[in-house]
Parts: sequence; C-alpha cells; structure tokens
Amino acid sequence: MAEKAKGKKPNPVQAYFRETIGELRKVTWPTRREALQLTGLVILVMIVVGFILGMTDGAARGLIGLLLG
Repeated sequence: MAEKAKGKKPNPVQAYFRETIGELRKVTWPTRREALQLTGLVILVMIVVGFILGMTDGAARGLIGLLLG
C-alpha cells in the first residue's frame, strides 16, 4: 500500500478543492439576521461617506470657482 502511494502523484486540482472544502467547513457563517444587520450597516456607511465626499467635492468646486473666477 505504501509503495502505491509513493508512485502516484497527487492531483493538484483535486487537492485544491479538497482543501478549499475543508477550510469552508471551519467557517462560522452568520445567521440571516446578522447578515441583514451587517448589510444595513454597510449601506448606511456608504450613504454617509457618499454625503461627506459630495459635500467635500462641492466645497472644493466652489473654492476653485472663486479662485479662478
């Protein structure tokens, strides 16, 4: 049996998928409620950051308009 194992080369594609599945089994997946809460938080942060960037852009545009005037 040991002789057969030495002669065979492991298939890298099979090893990749076997290891990937093994790692995914270790993951602690969020519950549906947690996923929805985190999604809402991400959307809220995106809106706030978008607002801040929009205000900064508007202020910079106004300042450049005054300087070039």
